Amino acid sequence: MSKKLVAYFSASGVTEKVANMIAETAGADIYEIKPEIPYTTADLNWMDKKSRSSVEMSDKTIRPAIADTDANVEAYDEIVIGFPIWWYVAPTIINTFLESYDFSGKKIVLFATSGGSGFGNTVSELTPSAPGAQIVEGKLLNRANKQIIEKFVESL
Repeated sequence: MSKKLVAYFSASGVTEKVANMIAETAGADIYEIKPEIPYTTADLNWMDKKSRSSVEMSDKTIRPAIADTDANVEAYDEIVIGFPIWWYVAPTIINTFLESYDFSGKKIVLFATSGGSGFGNTVSELTPSAPGAQIVEGKLLNRANKQIIEKFVESL
């Protein structure tokens, strides 16, 4: 049995709830990817082209700083990474997280929450940030209940 880590970034708490359910069901450790500067409601206003999230997502080279880099990923065989979908892909803070560690030889399974869009180009946009890792598009887990989470965990 492989040792699993559920790492997640949650801007509004939705992804955090799902991550906690996955970690509990899988018997996995959990790690929150925290931005060095937390996002405010104004930062997350996708309708404002000058909001922090809009600026970050319009320039894919931006790497928001994370608060710490003590996820200890080398201790895990499989990493499950969750995030909200922003502009049809993972927020660039996920690239920051991936670029902060060596994921060579690791399997990374993604899950996401979204108001309406799918994974889009998420896998192809994250792959260069984790050379040597196998990144797998997992599942959108909107309004996930216990049965849906159990089915997802079984698929890992």
